[in-house]
Amino acid sequence: MAVARCDAFRVEVRNLPVSTHWTCPYCNRIATLIDTNVSSSNHNFDCGNKDGYSLLRTTVIVCPNHECRNYTIAAGLYRYNHDSRGNRTQLRKPESSWSLKPQSSAKPFPDYIPAALRSDYEEACLIASLSPKASATLSRRCLQGMIRNFWNITKPRLIEEILALEDKVDPQTWEAIDAVRSIGNIGAHMEKDISLIVDVDPDEAQLLIELIETLMTEWYVHKHDRDEKMNAIAAVAAAKKAQQIQPAAAAPKP
Repeated sequence: MAVARCDAFRVEVRNLPVSTHWTCPYCNRIATLIDTNVSSSNHNFDCGNKDGYSLLRTTVIVCPNHECRNYTIAAGLYRYNHDSRGNRTQLRKPESSWSLKPQSSAKPFPDYIPAALRSDYEEACLIASLSPKASATLSRRCLQGMIRNFWNITKPRLIEEILALEDKVDPQTWEAIDAVRSIGNIGAHMEKDISLIVDVDPDEAQLLIELIETLMTEWYVHKHDRDEKMNAIAAVAAAKKAQQIQPAAAAPKP
C-alpha cells in the first residue's frame, strides 16, 4: 500500500483470483486465466474533485500461451454509489474504460481478407469508445464492402444489399444479421448512405463490430480453411492415382 500527498488516495496492488476463458488479442487463442496471469491495481481517490470519491482500476493480463506471452493493459474509472446518509456503497459500472495495450480491441485477421476491409474494421474498433457513431459508420462501410467483395452483391443502398443476402446465407447467419440491423439506430444506419453519420450508443456500435468479426470469420476464414483442406485432399488423391498408374504403365506386356 502506498499513500500519496492526498490522504484519500490509496493504491492497492494484488493478483486477482481469476479462472475464466479469455481470448488473447495478439495470438487470438482462447486460454484459461488463473491468478498468476492477472494483476490488478486499485487507485482510490477524492482530493476534493467534483465527482467525489472514485476508483481507477488497472488490470494487466499476460497471455498463458508460451509462444505468445504478450500482455494487455486496461483501465476503468468507477464512481461509488451512496446511501441516504451519504455513505459509500457498492461500485457502479465503469463510467469510462480504456484499452491501453493494445489500444484497440480489434482481433487479428489474416492478410487474405482485403486490406480495405481490415482497415475499416480495425479503425472502427479503435474509436468505438471515443466516438460510437463514427465507429458505426466505419463498420457499416466494412459490412457493405464485405457483401460486395464476398457475395458480388452491389445495390444502391446497404439495406438492399443486406436483404439480398437472405437466400444466400444459412438461416442462423441471416437471423443474426437481421436482428442486429433492426436494433435502435442501427436500423437508421442501414437505411442511409454509408457516408452519413447517424447517432448510435456504444452498445450498438459494439454489436456492429461483433457482427463484422463473426462474418469475417464465417465468410473468409472458414472458407479459406475449407479450401485448403479440400485442396490438400485432392492433392493426396492425385498423388495416389499417379502412383497406381506408373506401375501399371511400367509392367511388361504378356
